[in-house]
Amino acid sequence: MNWKCLGLFPYRLESLHTESPACPWGCLPLGLPAPSDPLCGRETCPSRARTTSPSVPGRVVASVCRLHRLRATMQRAVSMVAHLGLQLRVLPSALGRLFSCAQDVLRRTPLYDFHLAHGGKMVAFAGWSLPVQYRDSHVDSHLHTRRHCSLFDVSHMLQTKILGCDRVKLMESLVVGDIAELRPNQGTLSLFTNEAGGILDDLIVTNTSEGYLYVVSNAGCWDKDVALMQDKVRELQNMGSDVSLEVVDNALLALQGPTAAQVLQAGVADDLRKLPFMTSAVMEVFGVSGCRVTRCGYTGEDGVEISVPAAAAVHLATALLENPEVKLAGLAARDSLRLEAGLCLYGSDIDEHTTPVESSLSWTLGKRRRAAMDFPGASIIVAQLKGKVQRRRVGLMCEGAPMRAHSPILNMEGTVIGSVTSGCPSPCLKKNVAMGYVPCEYSRPGTPLLVEVRRKQQMAVVSKMPFVTTNYYTLK
Repeated sequence: MNWKCLGLFPYRLESLHTESPACPWGCLPLGLPAPSDPLCGRETCPSRARTTSPSVPGRVVASVCRLHRLRATMQRAVSMVAHLGLQLRVLPSALGRLFSCAQDVLRRTPLYDFHLAHGGKMVAFAGWSLPVQYRDSHVDSHLHTRRHCSLFDVSHMLQTKILGCDRVKLMESLVVGDIAELRPNQGTLSLFTNEAGGILDDLIVTNTSEGYLYVVSNAGCWDKDVALMQDKVRELQNMGSDVSLEVVDNALLALQGPTAAQVLQAGVADDLRKLPFMTSAVMEVFGVSGCRVTRCGYTGEDGVEISVPAAAAVHLATALLENPEVKLAGLAARDSLRLEAGLCLYGSDIDEHTTPVESSLSWTLGKRRRAAMDFPGASIIVAQLKGKVQRRRVGLMCEGAPMRAHSPILNMEGTVIGSVTSGCPSPCLKKNVAMGYVPCEYSRPGTPLLVEVRRKQQMAVVSKMPFVTTNYYTLK
């Protein structure tokens, strides 16, 4: 018998073992072992009646013998189950300790206590404890970001510096973008790729005027990205190159929304009108020196990301919140905002098995890099640019139940042709939006399709992205 399948049943057996009545003949308490064999060892036991007491009916003797054999068998089982019962009683506390340890090993940003004090509901995300939302609802936070501005703690993101004369050489050996053409303090979205053309991560690379590349990549790829860059650093150093890697331990705050620049301008001396989308500068922010302010974000709105020394993160967040335009927002709003903006989430919409061409990110490929074909996976990716890929990432819109990741996408004949990678109800559009991959022949905007949600098929249509118009700040 597989006792592990008994659930709570061993507790009942153990109870039977400890509370069972004595043998009606006064010999063995039920469940206790016989002295030497399956039969009782006492002279008075009827099991010995065959030789000692002819007056005892034979059928009684036989019954008692069977009973004692059963008791012995039960004892062995009960002994085993009792041992298991002890383990089961210990298991909940052990699991509790494991769970507690798992919670303890979640990394915390410098703003962890700040989030708790402001009603943040903390969840595990990419190995970090982060607020999913605050006292306001997810939808309220989303809409506030679109109409005013919100403050997001994105300190879980990996921030690194690539230093040395060969820093561009290192970065271009790993990504698809043209890093050499970046002007001082200009940044670009780029992609780490593998030799199969798959995307290892998406990242923002900024060519700073301070003589290093400032790189921000995803927390979920932290270990992978650091190992990738460190390995390449060692490889180039062994060849005599001047290059090194430094992990930055700053906090990272994202102020996002149409009034973000107005709010931030009150705390900086620099003229933010001269800081367009995807440019960066080091400045003092609300009395905190050494902050790197980059005009970018993950919401589709105007905004900035501020790399601030960890010790000053709470001070800066508190100063920003003093403006009534600013409210705190968490992961839930950040996800729906980026989805409305048509921005990919690594691990959902892109991964090691999707190429830049399939994921509609061909624009990240530098023209010079395409011609030189000197980035990982170039032979596959450039061939896809010149030819035809089998599938593409598309936007989808529908009414009814919201589309979620892994929902099957079908053509109008009911054949499964792809799947949703991420989806949610759009607070701005009052419709359901999603991304997914479909064969090229179904990727044209306006193409009607079916999506299976909760085992029911519903109409969807391929839609252009972004779903909601972006408002990035560019110089006129």
